[in-house]
Amino acid sequence: MADLTGKDLICTQEWSVKELLKVLELAEDMKKKRFDKKYTRMLLNKTFFMFFYNPSVRTRQSFECAATELGGHAQFLEPKSMRLKTAKSAGETVEDAAKVMSRYAAGLGIRILEDKVSHYGEGDDLLREYAKWSDIPIISMAHDKFHPCQGLADVMGLRKHLGKNLKGRKLLQVWGHGALARSWCSVQESLLICSRFGMDVTVAYPEGYDLDPAVIAQVKENCNDNKAKFEITHDVRAGYKGADVVYSRNWMTPHAYDKGELDKQGEIDRALKFTDWICDAAKMRLTNNALFTHPMPIDRGHEVTDDVASGPRSIIYDVAENRLHVQKAIMALTMEKL
Repeated sequence: MADLTGKDLICTQEWSVKELLKVLELAEDMKKKRFDKKYTRMLLNKTFFMFFYNPSVRTRQSFECAATELGGHAQFLEPKSMRLKTAKSAGETVEDAAKVMSRYAAGLGIRILEDKVSHYGEGDDLLREYAKWSDIPIISMAHDKFHPCQGLADVMGLRKHLGKNLKGRKLLQVWGHGALARSWCSVQESLLICSRFGMDVTVAYPEGYDLDPAVIAQVKENCNDNKAKFEITHDVRAGYKGADVVYSRNWMTPHAYDKGELDKQGEIDRALKFTDWICDAAKMRLTNNALFTHPMPIDRGHEVTDDVASGPRSIIYDVAENRLHVQKAIMALTMEKL
């Protein structure tokens, strides 16, 4: 199997299924043997830099815990407090910053979401610019296009509850309403990685909430390669029928940016109109006793009702925990030669 040392993780689509399985299998073993000595010294004395353009709840906690449990250190950095060049200010270029940080740390994570970019794709471009100049692995901690660590945590949860063979299982990726303007990263990553593992995929959303057409085309290709089904529906209930997994999540429209800024209030005003688009017990009864999942934080009462989010078929906390274990595996595999 290919050596993953130094490999960037910006989107799971860019890794082979065998490489993704290597991460998942190591993460599963790390979860079982969390404080085993064979894992607690893997990154001894090594530092992982974390660039947080956006704040987080689980991401900072899970990466810091991951580094500590591997014997290393995760250093929290806020780009706004650093002298980095931007479109509006002078400062150090990405090339210079990346080359210097490569002399200090063993890896670099970057988190940059919808409200810190002027247009969709700008965050992805930034990660790839760092990857171009860095000699250390660049790990997406969620950006405007993709969220690979979340996608791997999702699949790890599905493997636990549905079995390791996910082929033929149906994923419903459904839009949820609320006072939100969320990026496409978690949703698009889920669609890509689940289709890589052979799941049938249904995407359900109100008209006007199309995702990135290039990503959808890739999901279709993944499904075709696995002889799996793919469909899009604008019916609020139809997609639930026969689903094995329901993933309800708000996301913004393709027209969210106006003159280089996120029109957050406009997105919220649009989203609040679609009150029927909530995952509730009545819709879940249409499924094949489906699991409910969500990357969190959840907008309870809008994206999903409390009785579903906290119900017996919810795996949200398992998936949240999995972030720790898949990130430990990613860091160990990319920052140390195993």
